[in-house]
Amino acid sequence: MIIRAVFPQVGDPIDLATDDARPRLDALYSTPSTEWLRVNLVLSIDGSAAGIDGTSASLTAGADRKVLGAIRRAADVVLVGAESVRREGYLVPKTAALAIVTGSGDLSGHGLSAAEPGRVFVLCPASAADRVSTTLPSATIIALPDEDGRMSALDIVGALRSRGMASIVCEGGPGLAALLMRERQVDELCLTTSPRVGGAPRPLSDDAVEVTLGQLAVDDAGVVFARWSVPRG
Repeated sequence: MIIRAVFPQVGDPIDLATDDARPRLDALYSTPSTEWLRVNLVLSIDGSAAGIDGTSASLTAGADRKVLGAIRRAADVVLVGAESVRREGYLVPKTAALAIVTGSGDLSGHGLSAAEPGRVFVLCPASAADRVSTTLPSATIIALPDEDGRMSALDIVGALRSRGMASIVCEGGPGLAALLMRERQVDELCLTTSPRVGGAPRPLSDDAVEVTLGQLAVDDAGVVFARWSVPRG
């Protein structure tokens, strides 16, 4: 499998089977600051975040898993919504902590029972803390202010960074990504476009947001990898 940067300039191909592929991918996805928030999503050509099986797994193709590894290695924590944890079968990343956002505290159906202490954080309203303790007892619970069960993106990001997790990558679901976009907490959108059509598109923002293409790469399976800079103002 080959991946090659094509914008802002054409780069040398990276053969993902070679020993130097990992450091070269890491360089391709390095961040300009230690304090950085990325949203990383895979979508179909027509904007669906889930494939025919209802998960993102059926959209994954080509070099996507290798790119995901590079993005995670640049992060201190992977941030994800509880629904995605249940639906996608999340495990704790090898190189980063895992932070889960939940309004209800119900994390039943997860696969995280064997997680080491201090590797999984759950951000939830105080009213949901007992439910988290019951359904994911190994997690570190971070109770946040809420309004009718809804927490703010500012509080979510601030809670993680106050615990030393400066570089954050949000992997969805689309609702959590939209919350971060709406409250202007996102520095960069890493968007993988899978060569598939079908599903239900879901916008990441209720407002029109002008983003800037920072980098574009393609692989030999027809997958497109874009890095979009998102304005904070």
